[in-house]
Amino acid sequence: MFRLKRYTFLVLFLFHSSFSYASEQDNDSHWVDSVSSARTFDLSHTWDENSPIASVNPPFSMTLNATHEETRGIFGDGDQLSYTSEVMNWSGQHGAPSIDAIGHIGRDGLLHGGVDAAAATRDLRGLGRSGVGEELAIDHFPKELLTNRGILLDVASVINGNDQPLPADFEITAAHLKKTAKAHKIDIKPGDTVFIRTGWGKYFKENPQLYLAEQAAGVGVSGAQYLIDKGVRVVGNDTLAFENRPAVVFEPRFQLFPVHMMLLADNGIYIIENLSLDEIASEKVYEFAAVVPPLKVRGGTGSAIRVFALAKRKHQNNEDSD
Repeated sequence: MFRLKRYTFLVLFLFHSSFSYASEQDNDSHWVDSVSSARTFDLSHTWDENSPIASVNPPFSMTLNATHEETRGIFGDGDQLSYTSEVMNWSGQHGAPSIDAIGHIGRDGLLHGGVDAAAATRDLRGLGRSGVGEELAIDHFPKELLTNRGILLDVASVINGNDQPLPADFEITAAHLKKTAKAHKIDIKPGDTVFIRTGWGKYFKENPQLYLAEQAAGVGVSGAQYLIDKGVRVVGNDTLAFENRPAVVFEPRFQLFPVHMMLLADNGIYIIENLSLDEIASEKVYEFAAVVPPLKVRGGTGSAIRVFALAKRKHQNNEDSD
């Protein structure tokens, strides 16, 4: 009897183990299938020598340093193999879109966490290469933020009642962000990645000079404080500088780029600029998986990135409700 019980227990144990393993495999396959079938929104513009870039940054240029015509036959293989390659020159932190490293901006001589700004950039090989403040360079972008809960606040549509851009003199305040979140029935949670649509992304290609103008819609000090209070980790929008321009305030004292100092230097919140948000806004997708992969360049003050969003397909939502 004892042997029979032991045998029965062994059979049940092996069956349970096999079933659990099969279930885990099914769950893994389901998860992969879900990700693979997600709707993908490309939140990036195409970048070239004509793209608008802030005047304080070096211009972009790209030249082929080897062409297929030049390289075919150089290997003595009967003219089979050829290749091409290029040399690119641009500011690492300003592309389409781009992300600012935490150490990109300082306040009163200090970077985030009280790091000495001058000491952090004493070695010209890169931010933190001096041994001071290396954690503030873009190669230390947290891996948990590479894929994160993303929120879209389409302020332009909520304020205008249509998809047109906000006026150039429009400053996005905390009240505007609250109103938009309520309209979208979205709760911003600590740790989120939050993208804000002003509608100015259309000017990136259609009207680069307007996109570059001294006056442009963007997030003001009140709006920035709202995002800080919500505990977000990454913010971004569809303008050149994220904050409203001209980026200057006079109270409680004169400050240039106050929002950049609040977010980066004071609170360690990453800023993304030059996003393309019109498509995802037109589909009214306000919650998604935000994929933000900066280049892992040691000492970089920022990075050009290919940002995209993953969201459920409409039929997936219907299936989930069945």
